[in-house]
Amino acid sequence: MNILEETKQNIREALREAVLANGFAKEEEIPTIILETPRDKNHGDYASNLAMQLARVAKKNPREIAEGIVAHFDKEKASARTLEVAGPGFINIFLDPRFLRQVIPAVLRDGAAYGRSEAGEGTSVLVEFVSANPTGALHLGHARGAAVGDSLCNILDMAGYKVEREYYINDAGNQIDKLALSLDIRYLQALGQNVEMPEDAYQGPDIMRIADAIVNDHGDAFVSLPEKERREKFRELGLDYLLEKLKADLKDFRVSFDTWFSETSLYMSGKVEETLETLRANGEVYEEDGATWFQSTRYGDDKDRVLVKNDGAYTYLLPDIAYHKDKLDRGFDTLVDLFGADHHGYIARMHAAIQALGFPKEKLEFQVGQNVNLVKGGERVKMSKRTGNAVTMRELAEDVGLDATRYFFAMRSVDTHLDFDMDLAVEESNENPVYYVQYAHARVSSLFAQAAEKGVAYDPEGELDLTLIDSEKAYELLKKIGEFPEMVAGAAEQYAQHRIPNYLHELSSAFHSYYNAERIVDPEAPALTQVRLALANATQTVLRNGLTLVGVHAPEQM
Repeated sequence: MNILEETKQNIREALREAVLANGFAKEEEIPTIILETPRDKNHGDYASNLAMQLARVAKKNPREIAEGIVAHFDKEKASARTLEVAGPGFINIFLDPRFLRQVIPAVLRDGAAYGRSEAGEGTSVLVEFVSANPTGALHLGHARGAAVGDSLCNILDMAGYKVEREYYINDAGNQIDKLALSLDIRYLQALGQNVEMPEDAYQGPDIMRIADAIVNDHGDAFVSLPEKERREKFRELGLDYLLEKLKADLKDFRVSFDTWFSETSLYMSGKVEETLETLRANGEVYEEDGATWFQSTRYGDDKDRVLVKNDGAYTYLLPDIAYHKDKLDRGFDTLVDLFGADHHGYIARMHAAIQALGFPKEKLEFQVGQNVNLVKGGERVKMSKRTGNAVTMRELAEDVGLDATRYFFAMRSVDTHLDFDMDLAVEESNENPVYYVQYAHARVSSLFAQAAEKGVAYDPEGELDLTLIDSEKAYELLKKIGEFPEMVAGAAEQYAQHRIPNYLHELSSAFHSYYNAERIVDPEAPALTQVRLALANATQTVLRNGLTLVGVHAPEQM
């Protein structure tokens, strides 16, 4: 348990004991004690509405109950300086800031593990994200999904969840058939044959490059094959080439996956048919107009959905249901699907499918991203100047830097529209959010260098006189550092990766304020210098841990 959570638990226990001491309620009548953090610091560090919750049980005025609780509250046990009764009966609790000094040795002891907890209690979570069709470059929506999904997995892991990352490869269906056809024709053209390219085939330069690569690797070995066999070969080779490129792009974006799951494998293993039979056995499908329908309206969908068309072909929904059944059959406690903006209608039907298969709706959590616009010079950017095509994930990272790209995508809730300001992303000023946080980290390193220049050797394992920490700015910084484990746990529970960048900005602000208010390196006060450098060191550790969660480097120099 981290220091602030332990303190909150002590506060809850002191409140409970005060209630019992006054006879306001019996143990079993005391509700869950919730502590809120007031927006206005003048209202305390924490506030509780416990008195108002007890009014019916105690049959007293809430303010009278609050005053009785305050009178019997054990302030020493709860590390509280004072309590106030406000409004109709709120209890505002002001902490004794001296207890926060223990944050410093706790952070320095835990290092990279500071912030880790068992909040997730080992709950297994499978996060599927990106899952782009392997027929083209990853675009801005994929980049946002990659940054958010990877950050979320990092946060879940730190909060004690057992996390796996998965990419679903759409390697079946018409798009892959079109890929095979397009490669076949480009391959024959590359070997000098006069073959026409259909208008609806893939015309992009990627297909031509892959065809050239196949010629370089295999020559004319496939020319004599029957068309069907040749197309099947190009289907396989094309996917291999495209997936390798896609994996390389994601690796360079600092994103990796535990599993690359093939849609084709669902057909090969018979799991698509098996899923259909399970739904049929559960009484969840019916036949009409020669088609097989899923009764998704039973579970809140706006209309029933076709699973098998009247020509016998499967709709995209059936293999998607089979895929989710496979995920659940693998024993995961929770599935998280991170999708693009065009998937809102998908949520109701897939929640219906989960329930029709016999699983609770809550097993499946959706995170649906909104659109991304690039803005440069106040104008919306639609096309790459280099290629004339839509800006890709790789191009954006090259143009503004990978750290800025990852941070900007991670710092907004995924369900909000995002205008990505490319000018701001490269600006070296406090207006640039990632620069502001990275500069705070580098500033600590400059303090260590400054200390060395002045002949002060900082000893991270030395004895510290923590009583020398006594300023308001230091206490504000310590409290913010102490909030980190709880912040990580909360971000994991709510699938809210954007809370970490927001927290890092607040921590950086608290540190910059402390830096400007204190003379941290003072050769004439060695003990004070050591403890102030230790506080700076603890700050840097938390900044680094937080930046790592969102896939961003923590530089030593700026």
